[in-house]
Amino acid sequence: MKNNKKICVIGGGRWGKNHLKTLHRLNSLSAIVDNNQSLLSDLEKIYPDVLFFSSIEETFSHKFSGYVIVTPAPTHFKIAKTVIERGFPVLIEKPMTLNVADAESLIRIADKNQVNIMVGHVLLFHPAIQKIKELVDSGTIGELQYIYSNRLNLGQVRKEEDVFWSFAPHDISILQYLTESFPLKIDTLGGAFLQKDIHDSTITFLSYPKNIKAHIYLSWLHPFKEHRIVVIGSEGMISFEDSLENKPLKFYNKKFILNEDDDFTKVDGEIKEIDYDKTFPLDKELIYFMENLNKGFDISDGKNGLEVIKILNSASERLKDVT
Repeated sequence: MKNNKKICVIGGGRWGKNHLKTLHRLNSLSAIVDNNQSLLSDLEKIYPDVLFFSSIEETFSHKFSGYVIVTPAPTHFKIAKTVIERGFPVLIEKPMTLNVADAESLIRIADKNQVNIMVGHVLLFHPAIQKIKELVDSGTIGELQYIYSNRLNLGQVRKEEDVFWSFAPHDISILQYLTESFPLKIDTLGGAFLQKDIHDSTITFLSYPKNIKAHIYLSWLHPFKEHRIVVIGSEGMISFEDSLENKPLKFYNKKFILNEDDDFTKVDGEIKEIDYDKTFPLDKELIYFMENLNKGFDISDGKNGLEVIKILNSASERLKDVT
């Protein structure tokens, strides 16, 4: 990729390090901001050709092309607001904010300052998910009927947020991407076993227009790792097993046909493995951000980020009601 964008990354922690490594490989990492001086000292040894700052305000005179915010979620609103008000495009790691009001406020401020916002729903840039979208939109599986996503593992247990807020943004963003609609109804159940009021397992049911149904099952209290997405249509089915080594994407020629006598005939046809590009999702996400930061984003923009926050909040409220 030929690129002349200069990107400033705010936050050099666990996930931030992946952004730093990727942007540096793409010849686009120009600056790093973090208030942890010890961390900055360590990063200076890894990236000697990059500028380092302990505050955001120090960076604005350098006129970077855009900013990537990879800080803890409670800080997203304040940091993004500061960057947007100074007129710079921004990629905000998921979740965009922790509540609807803050997300709506960022969109208003961005519109006022004519700044483009993107939210880091990185799985929307997974080549397998993009291939599923292509198959759904082309009508290969017929009418979309049902989607489910399982994201299960033993750990990593967190204390600052429950399993739903930790992992559901990924799956909700995928559902929004595939259905292109907002759920009409949301129901959630869950259990907190290891810590009081912090759910370790949740299952969320969503009903979309056109009679499309979905569920998301999440747990960090599970005996084995499973990251699976299954998409059911009237003419076929798709599965993606992200937790398996070869990450297979499969099409199943399986369906039921209603006969004239109101009985059903089962079609149990072949299973075909589908080839897809193996580019790292974070590479694709950051390249897309840099290519479109001045034009605007068709994928994972601020409005998409707001939709995800609305669904997260709605599901969380229902989770409180049944706890």
